[in-house]
Amino acid sequence: MVRMIAYLGLFSAALIAATILPLQSEAALVGLLLTQDYSVAVLFMVATTGNVLGAVINWYLGRFLLAFQHKRWFPASEQQLTRAQGWYHRYGRWSLLASWLPVVGDPLTVVAGVMREPLVPFLLLVTLAKAGRYLVLIAATLAWL
Repeated sequence: MVRMIAYLGLFSAALIAATILPLQSEAALVGLLLTQDYSVAVLFMVATTGNVLGAVINWYLGRFLLAFQHKRWFPASEQQLTRAQGWYHRYGRWSLLASWLPVVGDPLTVVAGVMREPLVPFLLLVTLAKAGRYLVLIAATLAWL
């Protein structure tokens, strides 16, 4: 039961960290790795799945975001939105390979939704980026042990 709660906690941290809310899933993953009580493969799969699902939530929100563009509470100015769209047009879907980066990665997944990026290429690129980040983190942590 304790293992399941730990995996659920990691999944939740990874999902929330992929949204625009400030949370770091890396600390949860490293903490569980350091205990050496959990399957590395399962930790990798749980963290990656949660993080990609969070990015899909961002993509989905981006698909409908422009409908609220002229509301007072809208989180971005027209200038910021135009700049983000220009950046996405310039680099295209390949910019999603940067979705693992802090600060810019999560907004990129929202912009991909705004730009109507098809779900399958979105999933492939975001999964590659986020899984790659977790693999590097796991390798570095295990090398340190």
